[in-house]
Parts: sequence; C-alpha cells; structure tokens
Amino acid sequence: METKNNPYIKFIEEELILRDYLAADRTVLANERTFLAYLRTAIAIAAAGAALIQLFDSTTVIVIGWIMIPAAIGTAVVGILHYLRMRRILRHITEMANKIACAEEKQAQKTGKQSN
Repeated sequence: METKNNPYIKFIEEELILRDYLAADRTVLANERTFLAYLRTAIAIAAAGAALIQLFDSTTVIVIGWIMIPAAIGTAVVGILHYLRMRRILRHITEMANKIACAEEKQAQKTGKQSN
C-alpha cells in the first residue's frame, strides 16, 4: 500500500482508542454512502440519456442522450474504483491496528507474568 500520499498512515502507527474505532466505523459507512451516491448519479445520468433519446426527434438532443449513456457507465466505474480503494485502505488500517493491539496485549501479559 502506498504510504506517501496516505492521510490515514498515522492511525497505523499510533495506539487507537474507542473514539478512533468509532470514527473508523463512521468512515466505512461514509464510504458506502459515497459509493451509493455515485451509483445513484450514474442511474440518473443514464435515465436522462435514455429519456432524451426516446422523447426528442432532434439529432443534437439524441446525440447528447447517447453521450450520457457512456458518461453514466464512467461515473459508475469511477465510483466503484473509489469505493474499492478506500475499502482497501480502511481494511489495511484495521488489520494493522488489530496486530498492534494484539502485540501490545501479549506484551502486557508477558510483563504481568514476569512481575509475579
């Protein structure tokens, strides 16, 4: 995963508290909402294009309608790629945080046993 332009890299290196886990959950939900917004927009563009093709006889309007169909597909593809990229980043952060938490727990148990 690229770390150069990743604004979330600091969460991998720091200890997470409950507030951070809740924020991560909100971020996952926001990513899903954004994905659905992309799809909703793509459907609206495709519907508008189909309406222009079916309802008007002007060649210019029909061409615009046909241009809107690939634009809708492009919007959906951009939404899918954005969603998958963010999901991969969020999953990586969660995995790293869990590994760090497990390592810290093992270390705490180890030091607790040694002091007894």
